[in-house]
Amino acid sequence: MSDRGSKKSNKSANNLLRRREFFQHCGRCALLATGCLYSGRKTGAAQNVALLDLSSLPVKKEVRLRLLFALHRPVQDRPDWPNLGFDFRPVMEKYLSILEKGLPEFSFLVSTASSPEETAAILEEDRGKQIDGYVVFQLNCWNRVVQPAVETGKPVLYVDFQYGGSGGFLVYTAGLLRQGRKNFGFICSSNPQHLVAAARAFKSVRAATEESTFSGLIEEIRKKLTPPTGYLNCYPDPMKLLPPDETAYRMKYSPILLFRDQNGGEDLEIAGIPVMNLPFSELNSAWEKADRDEAETVARDWWNRAALVQNVKFRELINSAAMYLGMKQLLQRYQARAITINCLGGFYGGHIHAYPCLGFYELNNQGLVGACEADLRSTATMVAFGLMTGGRPGYISDPVMDISGRHIIYAHCVASNRVFGPHGPANPFEILTHSEDRQGASVRSIMPAGYLTTSLEIDQNKKAILVHQAKAVGNSFDDRACRTKLVAEPLGDFEKLFTEWDEWGWHRVTFYGDLKKAAYELGSVLGYSVLEEA
Repeated sequence: MSDRGSKKSNKSANNLLRRREFFQHCGRCALLATGCLYSGRKTGAAQNVALLDLSSLPVKKEVRLRLLFALHRPVQDRPDWPNLGFDFRPVMEKYLSILEKGLPEFSFLVSTASSPEETAAILEEDRGKQIDGYVVFQLNCWNRVVQPAVETGKPVLYVDFQYGGSGGFLVYTAGLLRQGRKNFGFICSSNPQHLVAAARAFKSVRAATEESTFSGLIEEIRKKLTPPTGYLNCYPDPMKLLPPDETAYRMKYSPILLFRDQNGGEDLEIAGIPVMNLPFSELNSAWEKADRDEAETVARDWWNRAALVQNVKFRELINSAAMYLGMKQLLQRYQARAITINCLGGFYGGHIHAYPCLGFYELNNQGLVGACEADLRSTATMVAFGLMTGGRPGYISDPVMDISGRHIIYAHCVASNRVFGPHGPANPFEILTHSEDRQGASVRSIMPAGYLTTSLEIDQNKKAILVHQAKAVGNSFDDRACRTKLVAEPLGDFEKLFTEWDEWGWHRVTFYGDLKKAAYELGSVLGYSVLEEA
């Protein structure tokens, strides 16, 4: 999503700003917000050094890089990862400080951009200057800044700000890898020294042979920084699976209720599963008619069972419980198994008046399906493999990759706390606000470690099932982005996991249990191929 401001140029090449003042005030600074140019230099150990445009001065340092921070605004003005009101200025200052300390022979020009147009203006001003390459930091998810930088042909290092820009980072990285861009390299690590190690490649590439590529140099560095495979043995987790032909038969009689907009529309079908396309008004009516005394009872039960309730008032839990009761009534009315809602579009558009997160949590605990964001592909995946496993809940997530631990982190604000099915043990859960806007009520499920998980997506158009497996190793409690964050170590080729996000989107559906063979068997019945992304 781009956010364009008015384009202004730097009126004075000799304008001096102290670094601390620069980052503190850049939220109000139209120059920074529209991508105009600043540069940072470090002199000795001084903390309050000036930011100066060096374009008219002799270049004394060995490598000169442009740092491009891709974001909406320095102080976030909308619901999105990491969250509304997030202050990126300390983040940008920290990145600059890390690079200056780790690479004293480099100099840096600093800019922000929120769109390809703003990025193009910066790149145009860089023409004729000695710019040895670009470091693009994806701070918000979908600002298309890296693509114009790559088009320059100069080396580009692409950096994920974890739990901030991770969606765009994964999708854009996979797309650029598919294009075979030799001047593009990427790094995603919670260890700041890994950024320094990767950026040092700009120095190497200047002396590299013609056969060497920046992409190859960064790949070599990234693989060296990624630790070797850990202990991947898992706890026993026996499952009795429904045969694939019986699963496919039951899918035909397990309808999905889709609430995508205020209009509804023609009914659909996905992977043989019927989809009823209903308007927001019907969902909102069911919420309005829900018995508030019963809703209070449900809310009290959530409140008492939660390990923590933070920044959520009890009346908001009653509101969420009314939405749960409304959704359950609709499932019963239509004899459906699943419901998926364009929740943010409905809520921000004033078409619905309660978040469905806790209702989804409750439905998934019961062996039904509550699925986020009107994502039909993920909902169909939850229906199919939920049927096959006797009600085990699928967990839709926005994954994040972190090479420092060889981890994939599955993050979302909706999750079951009965990962082994309705009759299995419950794990602890917390009730917090919905992360991106800090409103409503959502769930942090603290999922068990030591078990094998299988992540899947069914795509009707591709006639394919995507699959990878990972061992759950813990949970992250980072406050940025979605509340539940299951940390896992993938089985197989970690590097290959960077390659499919552009074709398959950001979401994955994770189940506890070994479902790889089951995916092949169901694919055979449906006439779908299976793609192992790791």
